[in-house]
Amino acid sequence: MKKQAQVELRTTPHMHAPQDVVVIMRNVVFALLPIAGWSIWQFGVSSLALLLTSVLACLLTERTFNGSKGNTLGDWSATITGLLLGLTLPPAFPLWMTAVAAFIAIAMGKVMFGGLGMNVFNPALVGRAFVQAAFPVAITTWTPALFEGRFGSFIPSTLTPPFLIPNAVADWNTRVAVDAFTGATPLALHKFEGVSTPLMDLFLGTATGSAGETSALIILLCGLYLALRNFLDWRIPLFVMLGAAATAGLFHGIDPQRYPEPLFMLFSGGLMLGAWFMATDMVGSPVTTMGVIVYGLLIGILTITIRLFGGLTEGVMYAILLANAATPLIDQYTQPRVFGQRKSS
Repeated sequence: MKKQAQVELRTTPHMHAPQDVVVIMRNVVFALLPIAGWSIWQFGVSSLALLLTSVLACLLTERTFNGSKGNTLGDWSATITGLLLGLTLPPAFPLWMTAVAAFIAIAMGKVMFGGLGMNVFNPALVGRAFVQAAFPVAITTWTPALFEGRFGSFIPSTLTPPFLIPNAVADWNTRVAVDAFTGATPLALHKFEGVSTPLMDLFLGTATGSAGETSALIILLCGLYLALRNFLDWRIPLFVMLGAAATAGLFHGIDPQRYPEPLFMLFSGGLMLGAWFMATDMVGSPVTTMGVIVYGLLIGILTITIRLFGGLTEGVMYAILLANAATPLIDQYTQPRVFGQRKSS
């Protein structure tokens, strides 16, 4: 009796790419390290402590809440959340507040939705949004970059004990600032005082701001590394920047004295970091071709709109969170027509 051959039926995909979640996440961490390194060079041990606290608190929260699923730290997602969160915070942000932000980012931004791949919003921005509302003074306290003694001592507010008001840094800023420092970011200077920061300072990264948003050049190079290796969808940051540049250019053309030029808007604040490393989150971004374009343009337009007409100087965080919320609708209304079927009238 002949033995019949068995045919094994499997669903797609039939060919598997060598990249998996762990490889992609690990490369994102590698891409973030130069940005983190520049932050430490600019702001010293306070920035180092900020980033370490953010990462460690994220890892601890992930391990605590996902213990029933085994050790999920090996997928690198919590490390990415910790790095991104720390890079969006001011260098003078107290460490205990950083730990609170990290806890919220993982617990409420990720675990509450079911873990990796289930989160609706970017977890790092969820944590950042929480401390934006909970600690509005601390989140808008800025310190000068490249100040003397940054590797030998902490910024006074860094080591504030838990549940206490951070120490004021105004006098300290005056004492350590290399140049005249007003305690404001380039966006705040332009919005409230009409003072523009040189574009080269924004591009190279010698101005103040959040820990990882100062150098547009480094962020761009690190983002391009991921794009060239197909670890992110390059169309998202491209259309974020196009949407922001077009919106800023429109208003700058109407009133150049009041509204800044497009390049200033692109290089200042967290637009570059958000466009390349947060808006491109595979879970919170659309999957259709047209959806990706709409999503990117929406973030760019919302960012500039909030910056110009909102009460806040920055709008990237809320723009991305709003676009994350709109992603299911964007995917729904941008589905391509099925081959052989007519468009519904």
